[in-house]
Amino acid sequence: MKGDEIFLAKQNQSMSRDHLLTKGDLEDFKAEFFNEIKNLLTTPSGVSKTWLRSPEVRKLLGISTGTLQNLRVNGSLPFSKIGGIVYYKQEDLTRLLESNHKER
Repeated sequence: MKGDEIFLAKQNQSMSRDHLLTKGDLEDFKAEFFNEIKNLLTTPSGVSKTWLRSPEVRKLLGISTGTLQNLRVNGSLPFSKIGGIVYYKQEDLTRLLESNHKER
């Protein structure tokens, strides 16, 4: 038994952590990697996105698809359309809200 322990000790000395990769190491790497990707793709709190898609605008304003379309058609809300996806600038939404603000 003692000979086996010495052999393992010598083997571990010649092996650095860069040479040994376990399944657990790969699973940890995968989890960290996906968390980093998720963090990069999500907008940090306090920072607003410049361009929003229709579902985001509808949810933000609490309006229906038809109402959003009416805002586009009557020119109240400028938009850009790329490949069937409609985008709205955050600043245009703010401008729309401020122009319809009523003082009490």
